[in-house]
Amino acid sequence: MSPVTFFKRSSIVFPLACAAAVAMVLVSEGSYWQSARTLNELGAIQESRTTILGLAQSVLDAESGQRGYLLTDRQEYLQPYHKAVENINKSFKQLALYYQNQPEEAGAVAKLRALTDTRLSELAETIRLHDEGRIDAATELVLSDIGKEKMEAIRALSAQLLDHEANNLSTGRSDLYRTLLLNRIGVALLSVISLLALFLYLRQTTALVRQQVELKRIVQAERDRLDIEVRQRTAQLTELMHHLQTAREDERHRLARNLHDELGSLLTSAKLDAARIRSRLADTAPEALERLAHLVGTLNSSIALGRRIIEDLRPSTLGNLGLVSTLEILAREFAEQSGIEVQCALAPVSLGAPAELIFYRLVQEAITNVTKYARASHVWINLAARDGVAEVSVRDDGVGFDTSVRTRSAFGLMGMRFRVEAEGGTLTLVSAPGQGTLIQAKLPEASPVTT
Repeated sequence: MSPVTFFKRSSIVFPLACAAAVAMVLVSEGSYWQSARTLNELGAIQESRTTILGLAQSVLDAESGQRGYLLTDRQEYLQPYHKAVENINKSFKQLALYYQNQPEEAGAVAKLRALTDTRLSELAETIRLHDEGRIDAATELVLSDIGKEKMEAIRALSAQLLDHEANNLSTGRSDLYRTLLLNRIGVALLSVISLLALFLYLRQTTALVRQQVELKRIVQAERDRLDIEVRQRTAQLTELMHHLQTAREDERHRLARNLHDELGSLLTSAKLDAARIRSRLADTAPEALERLAHLVGTLNSSIALGRRIIEDLRPSTLGNLGLVSTLEILAREFAEQSGIEVQCALAPVSLGAPAELIFYRLVQEAITNVTKYARASHVWINLAARDGVAEVSVRDDGVGFDTSVRTRSAFGLMGMRFRVEAEGGTLTLVSAPGQGTLIQAKLPEASPVTT
């Protein structure tokens, strides 16, 4: 049964399966996008924390660079200072962009910027005083508590922003865990629904399988019954065909015997009477003698015709001379009458009288078809025995025919096929347009009689 037919017959499984599939997709997609958004937010929070920590560290680096320069008067200490100032500017740009939609935090960043700028100004002022040679003024400015107060304020604001981001980070994690929990619950519920749909599907499928098995059993039983009936009818038809062929041969035999006994005796008696009349007339009536001669010729032709008819009905040579000689005579007469060259390769075989008659009739039917339809110039007749099987074949080089199309000679060949199969043999027909025809029959040889 096709899936479409199955779902049409089920009013619950299909809607339930569709609802479960749609819900699964929605839950999965919703959880994905929510988790992705939360992860992005957590990444931004972590980045902002890193920026705040980096900002505080950059202020300390600037202060360390400034003091190292003041103590050593070496220019390489100004490089960390300038690098720290550059990093501080970048950090404030990032924080301004990050907190642009958060007014309270943006205000804290502005205060932090102001404090940091003030502190950087103090550091720059001490460096300037030092460069001008005013070492005492620079030292006094460094030792004052103004810078310490600014650094404490910077640390306090940085800690405030870090605490805020820590809260945001905790909230984001909670949201992520809640989203994953809801996703798990949704998947579990949908799995239960899917299992329910699967259970309904399997139950209905089992019922359908049982119906199909029962239907197949019924169909198989009916098929077996029909096969038995066909075999019985085929056997009956085969027996009927065998009976009809046997009755036909018996009728031919009876008719041939009657023609030989009655018609032959009548024609022979008439010929003897004509001979007596001719001897009595002698030379007295030439015209009558001429008429008698014509009558005798007619009687001789009638006797010859009767003999041919008798041989066609029941070949006497088959019982007297055997199958090989009979087929040779049949082939010679066919060649003389048709003008077709016939080549024979005939070897003695051990067959009973019914089987010999079947081979004879097969060859007779085959050469008759050659005369009517084949338009052949050569015919080959073979008779041989191999491994206890006698085989006869008739092949021609005529026009051939398509074996899938019924021809006018099909009924004769069909009768021969039934006749051969009734004796336990096989008949093969091979032909194609323009490639001639081969008819081949095989019959089991008769077992030798032991004495």
